[in-house]
Amino acid sequence: MTNELIDLATKVGRALEAKGLLLVTAESCTGGGVSQAITEIAGSTGWFERGFVTYSNLSKTELLNVPDALIAQFGSVSEEVAGAMAEGAVANSNADVAVSTTGIAGPSGAVPGKPVGTVCFGWSRGDTTYTERLVLSGDRQSIREQTVAHALQGLLRFIE
Repeated sequence: MTNELIDLATKVGRALEAKGLLLVTAESCTGGGVSQAITEIAGSTGWFERGFVTYSNLSKTELLNVPDALIAQFGSVSEEVAGAMAEGAVANSNADVAVSTTGIAGPSGAVPGKPVGTVCFGWSRGDTTYTERLVLSGDRQSIREQTVAHALQGLLRFIE
């Protein structure tokens, strides 16, 4: 775990604590990396409620209520699915705010219009959900680390 990620997770924790919010994560391509960064922080139990690792499409549907039709229409790596993952994470937890990640970390998995490094993010709280799509570069590990960092940076902006 890099110092940058620990610093970001610490800032996220302080912001959540200051607002009295609980966090839930819904992760695909990061495989729990966002949750790992968060739980590196002592006291995170005060602001981290749970994490979902929903790597398969079936798990996205079963655990987060992402509609099959949404995945069929847009693909699992899409802003639409990232938003639905974040909303589903809040709905299926006791948390107030969610962050989600879904993407293609590589080295394979690229499809037309979605090269390796395509990652979609979702942040949700109440009636507000924001999504974003990036195309990151590097190897699998680098893409996953960049994704965790961006998810935390976006979360910080979203809750502040």
